Amino acid sequence: MRRLIALAPEIWHATHDFKVGGLPVLTRMTVVRLGGGGLWLHSPIPLDKDLRSEIESLGRVEAVVAPNKVHHLFLAECAAAFPSATVYGAPGLAEKRPDIPQLRVLPRTTQPGWKDQLDQVFFGGIPFANETLWFHHPSATLIVTDLVQLWAGDLAWPARLYASLTGVRKELAIPRTVRALVRDRDAARKSAERILEWPIQRVILAHNSIVEADAYERMSRALAPFLR
Repeated sequence: MRRLIALAPEIWHATHDFKVGGLPVLTRMTVVRLGGGGLWLHSPIPLDKDLRSEIESLGRVEAVVAPNKVHHLFLAECAAAFPSATVYGAPGLAEKRPDIPQLRVLPRTTQPGWKDQLDQVFFGGIPFANETLWFHHPSATLIVTDLVQLWAGDLAWPARLYASLTGVRKELAIPRTVRALVRDRDAARKSAERILEWPIQRVILAHNSIVEADAYERMSRALAPFLR
């Protein structure tokens, strides 16, 4: 059975279940084919033989991105699997991962290699994460890591409890844990406003859902606490 699932032309995703401190977590990697045919990997997951083969069948991996300072657990493995790729990490991640010497600081401006397909916004005001969000223009898809979440579906009870306590069980929302980390509300507001300038029709979340119905409206409601 294939691990990579197509969402739209030139964009795929694959998921991985694991535990963090005993909490069952689903995390998601997104793969985008760039204009020149190369691949862009967002928030890598572990690569078994089949998944690596599927990725290689799509093209050559040009960029591997750790989009915030938390999503890096499987970055070294992915960097080793694709040694010719440029490896980017959120500002501050290099200090946490000195074992990845090729790690470059993720620029806050859209790079020439992916500007025709992807736009990006560094979300300011939450230095714990330093997360960058992405918009895939051809499919009108927003790619998010931890800023907003929706832990829907059939989950183990610890995951259901966590999602309920943090406010992300029933609707797309900013987790209460993330709200508590905001240090500059004006920077967060400006970042949220920029994100809502994109014509969002789909939201890919690392945890754990993909939102396709009323995506812009639901994202607007999720970001509303930053806009007040």
